[in-house]
Amino acid sequence: MASTPSIEILLSKYFKPEAERVLKEHPELINQVLPICLTNEAPMCWRAAWVARTVIEENDARVRPYIDKILDVLPEKEDGHQRELMKLLQRMKLSDDQESILYDQSVTIWESVRKKPSVRYTAFEHIINMVYKYPELEQELDAITQPQYLNSLSPGVKAGVFKSLSKLKKSME
Repeated sequence: MASTPSIEILLSKYFKPEAERVLKEHPELINQVLPICLTNEAPMCWRAAWVARTVIEENDARVRPYIDKILDVLPEKEDGHQRELMKLLQRMKLSDDQESILYDQSVTIWESVRKKPSVRYTAFEHIINMVYKYPELEQELDAITQPQYLNSLSPGVKAGVFKSLSKLKKSME
């Protein structure tokens, strides 16, 4: 039986399917991967979040102690790292305070038109999810879907935004 690779090797050399397999075979390693998600050790930090989110369970108890830390560091991370951390948080049940923080951060990321469309779309998904949960937030969508926020998006992301808005509108009728 082969030995378990070091976390550094796992996150820097392994392709995603192989890294996922190792983490599923050795679930205890997630406790070494999660702290790396919080660092600025590129590329391992975003790869750690990328792999972790695919192997954790919904509302995974191993991730809960990191939620506040993830929210603290999220604004300072690079685009791809932000996207992966937000996707990881999508799998977790957040407290009302944590939801509020993530909502505010998502709006800030969405309004940052120089950010990559993929990270902005992930932020938009959080915003939409919050509107489903708190319909009174729907009135804020008009302000954040003005042309200055949509024009810099790729055609595919823009189509996804309009599809999400249409689905939301239908559900609110």
